[in-house]
Amino acid sequence: MRHLFEQFIKFGIVGVIATVIDLAVYLFLTKISGTNYLWANVMSFSISTIFNYWASMRYVFESKYSGVGRIREAVIFVVLSILGLGVQQFSLWVAVAHFMLGTTIGKLAATGVSMVFNFVTRKILLEK
Repeated sequence: MRHLFEQFIKFGIVGVIATVIDLAVYLFLTKISGTNYLWANVMSFSISTIFNYWASMRYVFESKYSGVGRIREAVIFVVLSILGLGVQQFSLWVAVAHFMLGTTIGKLAATGVSMVFNFVTRKILLEK
């Protein structure tokens, strides 16, 4: 149980850094560049995912794979990230279009929802 708690803390630290990257890019795109909030989310999420993969597999999860298996691991991570993006896109759209939250608050809420999805799926599929 202690290992799981420590792992969740590490996941949280990596997640905070990835979220700062994600939010900074998102705010730049929506507030300065005028990009649609859903397109901005796709771009910012994608950029933060690159950092998240590197940091997660280095500091949070012990890989199931070695050698050629690393390619498989990366593919699984990307597929899970795409699914996580879908969860986040839907959550963001619901927050903005249906709950009338602003795009920034909606982004933060959607990030929380996708963070739970990301931890659970990566824990199950990427760790030995």
